[in-house]
Amino acid sequence: MIRFAFALSAALVVAGLASVPPALADEPVWRHASALNGEPRYPADFKHFDYVNPDAPKGGTVRFGVEGGFDSTNVYLGTKGDPASAVAQVYEALTTESLDEYNISATYGLLADKLRYPDDYAWVDYHLNPAARWSDGQPVTADDVIWSFTTLKDIYPLFASYYGHVVKAEDAGDNVIHFTFDAPGNRELPHIVGQLPVLPRHWWEGKDASGKPRDIRATTLEAPMGSGPYKVTSVDAGRQIVLERDPNYWGKDLPVNAGINNFDRMSYEYFLDPTVLLEAFKGDKYDFRLERSAKMWATAYDFPAKTEGRVVTETYPKRGVGVMQALVVNLRLPKYQDARVRSALNYAFDYETLKHNVFYDQYDRINSYYFGTELASSGLPSAEELKLLEPLKDQIPASVFTTPYTNPLGGSPEALRKNLREAIRLFGEAGWTLQDGVMKNAKGEAFTIEFKTNDQLSERYVAPYAKALKLIGIDLVFRVVDDAQYQNVMDSFSFDMTTGIWGETLSPGNEQRENWGSAAADKPGSRNHAGIKNAAVDKLIDAVIFAQDRPALVTATHALDRVLLANNFVIPLFYSLNDRIAYWNRFSHPDKLPEYSVGFPTVWWYDAAKASATGGP
Repeated sequence: MIRFAFALSAALVVAGLASVPPALADEPVWRHASALNGEPRYPADFKHFDYVNPDAPKGGTVRFGVEGGFDSTNVYLGTKGDPASAVAQVYEALTTESLDEYNISATYGLLADKLRYPDDYAWVDYHLNPAARWSDGQPVTADDVIWSFTTLKDIYPLFASYYGHVVKAEDAGDNVIHFTFDAPGNRELPHIVGQLPVLPRHWWEGKDASGKPRDIRATTLEAPMGSGPYKVTSVDAGRQIVLERDPNYWGKDLPVNAGINNFDRMSYEYFLDPTVLLEAFKGDKYDFRLERSAKMWATAYDFPAKTEGRVVTETYPKRGVGVMQALVVNLRLPKYQDARVRSALNYAFDYETLKHNVFYDQYDRINSYYFGTELASSGLPSAEELKLLEPLKDQIPASVFTTPYTNPLGGSPEALRKNLREAIRLFGEAGWTLQDGVMKNAKGEAFTIEFKTNDQLSERYVAPYAKALKLIGIDLVFRVVDDAQYQNVMDSFSFDMTTGIWGETLSPGNEQRENWGSAAADKPGSRNHAGIKNAAVDKLIDAVIFAQDRPALVTATHALDRVLLANNFVIPLFYSLNDRIAYWNRFSHPDKLPEYSVGFPTVWWYDAAKASATGGP
């Protein structure tokens, strides 16, 4: 399952029109909530989530710093433009998540107040809350939902993949939208349909202030209209987005909204340079920072405001997400199609030296596509995993059954020399040899790598890697491009090597096809950056998607993880199992934060007394 923050990490799809099937004799019951594993924690009559302060004061401003820029407030274009993701907060979905139930993926009604689906998960009905309104006062309708579904599928490839098994979306009358699936058994589909961001059809098919017809398939800098608690009130192209509380927000009294959305104003300030972005925080130009750099965390926060207690630095464990962050080679290019070449490239990556010299011992080497979660495989396959793996024995590396996956171990000149000798050996088996200090194939072609990124910080680990590769006759060229160019690079797969990051929830599902499935390998804009086309991987993805309970899901994900790792599709990088946050001391939060999230700014609030002591805005 994909977690949505109503940014560009979303995905949804589908529609078509046909008659809704007649009512069944034994119809499923309507539910106020849904969970993939077990039952939701909160009953139908709950007043608020346990992790909020229902009496949190409303008011104040929170300012965020964003690296980069933007050229569009239309956030659902998929492969066009550089959108301002913060704008997506004006939209709402049929459901919303609880931040303390990621382990069971529990969602509760938002635009929809109830849902129902049969025991075989062949379809789902969502009933719209009759009170739901757009910010112009018009009701949210079934037509809005269906139009959003079909339109988002058409303009955003990721949506089409994520909801590819939803074959119909139709108005069933009485504020009910009926979604039909292409086959029964996929218990995730009824649940994830609720994640659909619903857009106002009448607004998008209307005209702007100048009388020009709007076009949801084009970039725009017009402030969009939504149904959420905030409205976009200011757009300064590439520099700033301001959202302010909508005093007429229809859903302010819903139990799922109690104690959240506590700020009157949220401002997003954009900075093109990461160093300037950090200095802007230290200069009190924005309030909250999630620190990505271990070096900055270790060396850059010794400044007067921190010493005086006006800036707070804290770490929080990441319990709700896992990750694969890796150097990604383009398997669509012939030179990367041999697994021995990919394994050799991993041997040349000396992580242990980087960990100490560059990362201040703050990161761990990733050894799973679901690193940091119970879904990560370890040791040898269990008996239950073998039931999935043995029928695929002829399609997967033998090491899956005999050897637990480990990354090469560096950390010293001796270890690096040993690893580089192994890399040369593997290159030799794959038909590449050192000739006059250059790695070449039988045709005399040199093995070179062009590394493309939009993140200058990548150089801290790519430069040492390039130095090691040079020792075995491989030239790596590091190239930084702007955000728009990089988006085009990734959409068209025009790269040799780059960095890929795949966040994983505790409930993987349909998005695995988009990440690793063969059908997504050559689809522009897909998340299968590497270009993986592997029949065994496809079958194991299906096992994940169609798992009937939590134990089966964990087993299937372990098996999938093993096969992905054994094929050496990527070169795993590093990850911190803690979030590092810094903020100006103007805010408070409940004594107990949600188990799976820092919850900022969702459950935090502006504290006037702290703000007065801290100074500034």
